[in-house]
Amino acid sequence: MIRAVKGTRDLLPPSTELWNRVEAETRRVFRAYNYHEIRTPILEETQLFARGVGEETDIVTKEMYTFEDRDETSLTLRPEATASVIRAYIEHRLDQRPGVQKLYYIGPMFRRERPQKGRYRQFYQIGAEAIGSESPFVDAEVIEMVVQLLQSLGLQDFKLLLNSVGDANCRPAFLAKLREELAKVAPSMCADCQRRAETNPLRVLDCKVPEDQPIIEKLPSILDHLCPDCSAHFDAVRRYLTERQIPFEVRPRLVRGLDYYMRTTFEIVHGALGAQNSVLGGGRYDGLAESLGSKVPAPGIGFSIGEDRLVMTLEQAGGEPALRLDLFIAPLGEAALSHAALLARDLRRLGIAVEIAPEGRLKRAMELANKLGARRVLILGDNEISAGLYALKDMASGEQQNLGREELIAKLTN
Repeated sequence: MIRAVKGTRDLLPPSTELWNRVEAETRRVFRAYNYHEIRTPILEETQLFARGVGEETDIVTKEMYTFEDRDETSLTLRPEATASVIRAYIEHRLDQRPGVQKLYYIGPMFRRERPQKGRYRQFYQIGAEAIGSESPFVDAEVIEMVVQLLQSLGLQDFKLLLNSVGDANCRPAFLAKLREELAKVAPSMCADCQRRAETNPLRVLDCKVPEDQPIIEKLPSILDHLCPDCSAHFDAVRRYLTERQIPFEVRPRLVRGLDYYMRTTFEIVHGALGAQNSVLGGGRYDGLAESLGSKVPAPGIGFSIGEDRLVMTLEQAGGEPALRLDLFIAPLGEAALSHAALLARDLRRLGIAVEIAPEGRLKRAMELANKLGARRVLILGDNEISAGLYALKDMASGEQQNLGREELIAKLTN
């Protein structure tokens, strides 16, 4: 038997009901903040991620699905979407459009990492990017939007973590100090940290190995090395969040795993996910567009939500969603079946979810309606058709009513 590839999975009902609800609410909230959807290709030239994400990041060195096309072009299944969005921004000259470009995406990403709880090799991300402003006000609005989204989905008890990782002016001095300190302690850390201490020391701060945490806590803090501009920017972000009554916790060791981040970085965590408790992360990436060849600066900030992990958190918080079936029609006989098909068509056009029992006796039809979780059952036979009345049964209360067609439609639509 052929099975799904390791690290991938089939999303099945009723879980897909919750996925659809999450995505519908995402579109509603993003629209309220004037964000518009962008859809980029799943395939990109490998160089886009090597230059944008970073040659020495774990994603590029160990996790990307890369292959050579027939024309010998190196292609990669996208491991993240921000680089793709900025590539599209540059290619289509979106800087010529008025105002900050507010874009969002929903779709699959691919990384070959060890499958574990909430992590898959094909996973889904919801993300948003605000491109064209370096104002800390935009940073605060982006964070406010994602907090609003999580709250509107019913997620509670999550925590917003905040930091600044400086910029090209102040970060080099911090990295030099960090390398100096890591040279003393890296040999006693995990293998990944030993490698990162040489190739990408900032990533050491993102280590999740419990035994390394006491060492990491004693490493230098980026907040002690911010230049005046970065310090003022971070102060403004915190002030705007406080004015919006959005609680946050400053974490000086919080970094993002991609090279393009600078200044504001943030993460939202939730206890339901265990040790790997991050629901989403984001930050500012001024300079990314220039690294991808843009001659016009395109400062921006964005975030990505791990949709798999978000759905899993919501399922644990509220249980698996029940499938919504508004009406189950039980026709008695061939004439009733034909009548039921036309009636169901008209009701479905009104947005009412309808299922028809194609055959079988009434008892079996009622049993099936119960298993499907139907809210109401319509019993339809020759007598009902002749009288122009429909016998509608409420499955929760057991109450049954005989209704004309217009009364039936009014009852179901209300």
